[in-house]
Amino acid sequence: MNRKDVLDLDDFSADEIEQVMVSAEAMREVLSRPIKRVPPLRGKTIVNLFYEASTRTRISFELAAKNLSADVVNVSASGSSIEKGESLVDTIRTLQALGADMVVMRHQLAGAPYLVAQHLRGSVINAGDGWHAHPSQALLDLFTIRQKYGRIAGLTVVIVGDILHSRVARSNLWGLTRMGARVVLCGPPTLMPDFGVNGRRAGLPAVEVCFDLDRCVERADVVMALRIQKERQTGGLLPSLREYVTLYQLTSNRVARARPDALVMHPGPMNEGIEIAPEVARGAQSVIEEQVSNGVAIRMALLYLLAGDRGTRVVA
Repeated sequence: MNRKDVLDLDDFSADEIEQVMVSAEAMREVLSRPIKRVPPLRGKTIVNLFYEASTRTRISFELAAKNLSADVVNVSASGSSIEKGESLVDTIRTLQALGADMVVMRHQLAGAPYLVAQHLRGSVINAGDGWHAHPSQALLDLFTIRQKYGRIAGLTVVIVGDILHSRVARSNLWGLTRMGARVVLCGPPTLMPDFGVNGRRAGLPAVEVCFDLDRCVERADVVMALRIQKERQTGGLLPSLREYVTLYQLTSNRVARARPDALVMHPGPMNEGIEIAPEVARGAQSVIEEQVSNGVAIRMALLYLLAGDRGTRVVA
């Protein structure tokens, strides 16, 4: 991969995304073996630098690095010099001096991984920054869709929920549209960004915006529910969770309006009974567990393509 960092998918070409998909297929084969470990990153160091709590993403990156035989260091804000007031740049300089070559980073502020990329000689993978981006999640979503349909181009993908505050939705917009999918965004008007006339706004790909979920999901190939962040209710953006459930919960009746073989997805963590009904989350059309499993393969592919080809040490 001819790039130093993975910060979002807005600068990825279709060929680059395809390269990640093909590499992830090879990594899935590795994960199917009795011994799920190969040596490409032996002697490399990967550092997971997480300023926010995470379960799926952090563990997924850790497993991915270890499966490639890299050394892994986990750093969280709690219990580190960060609590003593050390700046982000100073933290990165310290990690680099200690031999860190790649940083997998989650931060509560949008743009923080971009700052780190300017100061680290090695690679940076954005594992989620504020409301901005989550590229590895979007790539695993693309990979899961591709596994089912063998393609992404021409499919209709409906994303429903808190679009305004979702870094997953933003990265998926770039990835899905770049690969030729039709994207429909659905949610309450107060939780929808201003996309301007005809669903377009400078700096964002073309999308369709719809506020009636029953109409949006008709003949959809994929329906992805986003976590409704309960803290948004205190900000007056929702009249009540009961109203949200009535209008936007992904129920079996709504899924029935989509194609018979449509996929049901959720990036997690789920609030069952709010954005998605329990029977839908665990139903025959749900690929939510596959998303989690595919996350390891996608992150192995990213680490391999960034660190393996460049012959550098990696810190995640």
